[in-house]
Amino acid sequence: MEYQGGSKNWDLAVNQKGELFVANNKGLLHYNGEKWSLNRLPNKTIIRSVAVKGDSIFTGSYEEFGLWKKNELGELKYTSLTHLIQGHEFTSEEFWEILPIGDAVYFRSFSAIYMFKNGKVEILDPPEVISDFIDYNNEIIVAAGNMGLYRMTETEILPLDNQDLLHGKTITDIIQFNGGLLVGTKLNGCYFFDGKDLSPWSPPINEELKMHQLNKLLNLKNGKLVLGTIKNGVYVYDSQTMDSKIINRESGLQNNTVLSLLNFKDQLWLGLDNGLARIRLNYPITYYTDYSGVLGMVYDIAWHEGKLYLGSNTGVFYFEEDTLKFVNASQGHVWDLEVVDGDLLCGHNTGTYKIQGDSFDQITEISGGYEIRKVPEQNNLYIQGTYNGLARFLREDNAEWSISRIRGLGFPIKQLCFENPQTLWAVHPYKGLYRVQMSKNYDSITNAQAYDHTDNVPSEYNIKIFNIKNQIIFNSEGKWLKYDPILDQIITFDEFQRFNGKELFFFDGKHFWFVDSDRNKEIVHTDLKSDSLLISDIPLRERLAPDSQKMIRINDSTLFVTLNDGFAQINQIELKKQLMSQALPVPEIVALHDEISSNNQFSDKLEMPYTHSRILTCEVAAPELMQARYQYQLSGPKEYSGRAENGFIEFQNLPHGNYTFSVSTVGIDNSVSKANSIEFRIAPPWFLSNLMLTLYVALGIATIFLVRFYNRRKLKRKQREIERRMQKEQEEKLADLEKEKLAKEIRLKQNELASTTLNIAKKNEVILELKNMLVMNKDKFSNSQRYRSFIKKLNNSIQDTEDWKRFEVSFKELHEDFFERLLKTYPSLTPKDLKLCAYLKMNLSTKEIAPLMAISIRGVEIHRYRLRKKLEIDNSKNLSNFLITF
Repeated sequence: MEYQGGSKNWDLAVNQKGELFVANNKGLLHYNGEKWSLNRLPNKTIIRSVAVKGDSIFTGSYEEFGLWKKNELGELKYTSLTHLIQGHEFTSEEFWEILPIGDAVYFRSFSAIYMFKNGKVEILDPPEVISDFIDYNNEIIVAAGNMGLYRMTETEILPLDNQDLLHGKTITDIIQFNGGLLVGTKLNGCYFFDGKDLSPWSPPINEELKMHQLNKLLNLKNGKLVLGTIKNGVYVYDSQTMDSKIINRESGLQNNTVLSLLNFKDQLWLGLDNGLARIRLNYPITYYTDYSGVLGMVYDIAWHEGKLYLGSNTGVFYFEEDTLKFVNASQGHVWDLEVVDGDLLCGHNTGTYKIQGDSFDQITEISGGYEIRKVPEQNNLYIQGTYNGLARFLREDNAEWSISRIRGLGFPIKQLCFENPQTLWAVHPYKGLYRVQMSKNYDSITNAQAYDHTDNVPSEYNIKIFNIKNQIIFNSEGKWLKYDPILDQIITFDEFQRFNGKELFFFDGKHFWFVDSDRNKEIVHTDLKSDSLLISDIPLRERLAPDSQKMIRINDSTLFVTLNDGFAQINQIELKKQLMSQALPVPEIVALHDEISSNNQFSDKLEMPYTHSRILTCEVAAPELMQARYQYQLSGPKEYSGRAENGFIEFQNLPHGNYTFSVSTVGIDNSVSKANSIEFRIAPPWFLSNLMLTLYVALGIATIFLVRFYNRRKLKRKQREIERRMQKEQEEKLADLEKEKLAKEIRLKQNELASTTLNIAKKNEVILELKNMLVMNKDKFSNSQRYRSFIKKLNNSIQDTEDWKRFEVSFKELHEDFFERLLKTYPSLTPKDLKLCAYLKMNLSTKEIAPLMAISIRGVEIHRYRLRKKLEIDNSKNLSNFLITF
């Protein structure tokens, strides 16, 4: 992790929350558990020392010391204290150490000690160079010059007795230890001062400290010490067992020169000549990492005759006195390390070898020993899967191995498992499963039945197979299956269904160890009933070798796990103890950032403008934890929940409204701490602001009135339209009634006209009959004059104009302008023509017209013909229809 500061880190301090403060070449470094920030002095000088007292952080630099405090925005602001010094001039002094005691804070340079108390600074200017000081038994003990230890009073320093052993030696650090003081020197190791006498420190490690130039001391709990050197990193020393562990560049430290030490709970901070280091103490999971790259990826691990052996892609390695050593002649890819009948056998790319100490002896040239398994109910017989089938291993009475190929299979077998003494399940790396029947003497295969995706196997690639309590269990693409011998089918394995997506990499007869096949790589330890343990340690998850995880158990508490660059050691008992006893810290919500500003004060509900809240970042921290993980929940108009592995939780495009953000820390067993929460509000956009809402309400009310006004006008308009329509309908009804009345009148007139016409026709017809009778009986009249008188009267009756006038009146009432239009169009028509036209318009037949006109039927037809000519009507047209429609 880059902290954006200078390389050298001279001093370390931590507050109650676990936040780290570092005296760095470029200024004061602050680490809140997630984020580093660099705070420079006004004169930008190197900060040599730092100490925490309450909420104040004191620092010392070149001719300058003072204190830092956080402002309302959470930023550190500096206040100098040197202006409080009266009547004193600095002589190129640098302040290398700060010691808070009670109400006072002491600043040490090489030439003087400055006490800050009650707003004043007092100076003690001893004649000797001051290299260190410490609070011991309510006194300040000072290392001055090369003459040993002194006791400091208010005005001077006084030498302690029995300091001869320290004469001429440079004291680098002093700590309280075993009721006395442990005094570290630059080139002469440590000395112990019990308050009266001084003696050399006796443990053997003291000789190593002389060689590697001791620089810093730190006292831990339970009699443990941390000894920082200039040349070889740090030693973690147990004074009770006299065991020590070296943490240096070879074991992963960035630099071997230790400038400062700090212990906070189970964490050890190292300030180095180039960088910082953070070490977890008393952790139940420890790691060995091959920083040289020689070891490579570890494929298997074995414990044999008190030694730990590692099989990797580069060969076989073992540990001797905590030093990794190579087994000579074992170069090449190692697939399998197995203790078989007391021998450590190595399945190697070039064959199978027997390992004894650092010797590597080949026992067969059959290449590619993937896995070896004991044949059930056979004491000395084993079967091995190789690059080209199976191999038979028989342990002879003379303890030698007799090895031969098993005929019948010629493909690679990466994993095998016995169903019974004669039935073997074999896994091809790419082509699936085979159920193999073996001959009685195990020298050949009698039958091999293949199983693929048609047999309920999801995939033929990279299948894992296990014999668990006499059941053949498979894992394919994360799904757990088993073979049912009664049905002769592969079916779902119900007991493992909640572990779908996980791989089984260790089973000790009672408990199962599963690991996630996804990127989380969480390890689950369970007995499938109630006992369950989940390990989600980030380094372990990141370094597990994909598809090649293996675990071995050494004893009841110790397990080893292969990693892609080393191995991990798990103390199971200690892990359970820590998980049960350790309370997870509640995380601190450091800040809530929008796109423009940062908010650090959460006493009141925060409100952020909508335009700045497209991206919100919640900054959280748990400095007490190394590689803290968080579980968060956002409640409000839009809800989110999840886990984060860094302290910056981002939300995008949240709608406006009130929100509650809560966050907890997550332990390595996925336990969750109490939650810390804040409330905030995203203001609505401008178009949903209170002013705009008021305007919307006003517009709404105005709209209602306008709509109401419009509707009322529309209603009135509709009402008027209805009234007009009703009036129109009424008028139309009246018109219809009038029409009906007129129609009745017309019908009456038509009837009258028809009746009049009929009467006239009948009268004329009767008169014509009388006339004809008179004409026929002319001879019977004695008086001719009288005869002529009768005939004349009859002719006058037929040609009576009164009848025509009455007819004409009635006809004109029905056909008001018929004669006018007809004469206007055809002016040559005679009155007689008009009569015929009138009769034809009434649709009278020729027979009916003849008596009306007092002519014969033939005369009517002639008259019609002449009328057709006058009217210029074609013979194809009906004369009556023409006149009816005229």
